[in-house]
Amino acid sequence: MAAARPILGRVLPGSSILFLCDMQEKFRHNIAYFPQIVSVAARMLKVARLLEVPVLLTEQYPQGLGPTVPELGAEGLRPLTKTCFSMVPALQQELDSRPQLRSVLLCGIEAQACILNTTLDLLDRGLQVHVVVDACSSRSQVDRLVALARMRQSGAFLSTSEGLILQLVGDAAHPQFKEIQKLIKEPAPDSGLLGLFQGQNPLLH
Repeated sequence: MAAARPILGRVLPGSSILFLCDMQEKFRHNIAYFPQIVSVAARMLKVARLLEVPVLLTEQYPQGLGPTVPELGAEGLRPLTKTCFSMVPALQQELDSRPQLRSVLLCGIEAQACILNTTLDLLDRGLQVHVVVDACSSRSQVDRLVALARMRQSGAFLSTSEGLILQLVGDAAHPQFKEIQKLIKEPAPDSGLLGLFQGQNPLLH
């Protein structure tokens, strides 16, 4: 009997979607590496627009937590408001209307709350989840680390922004590659990941 083929986690523009979760004003001074996280998420948004990958944006209780920060560059996107610690209930209709959807690229905050619960809900729907590790954070780096490990245990893929961008574009001959190359010419800013991943970290083995 042949062994089951492993799920490779390939991402293609025509079957992918970008989720941007709750990058709002009130979190600005509380989330570790917030400017760096938003910068990387903004890079993912620019690439999604160039490759015509759909994008969905949420805001958690904006009356209290404020609007999406302007540096994300999300002008033109209509944020869907929520109180649930998952994006999926608010985005249910959008997900149901996209039968071709296979992969969700997930950016935002907080890793142990809305990112984790969104991941679990999406996996439960049979979708592949790619957590953009350099575009997700928490107030606590312990919460961030354990949430990343938990999502990986549950079947999500942990990926960097550049790794996903290059998977999406696929070929240096792509007509948008030169524009995308400009976006990734400078490495993504340091968001503290080396400290989480270095050494013999049992949570990520």
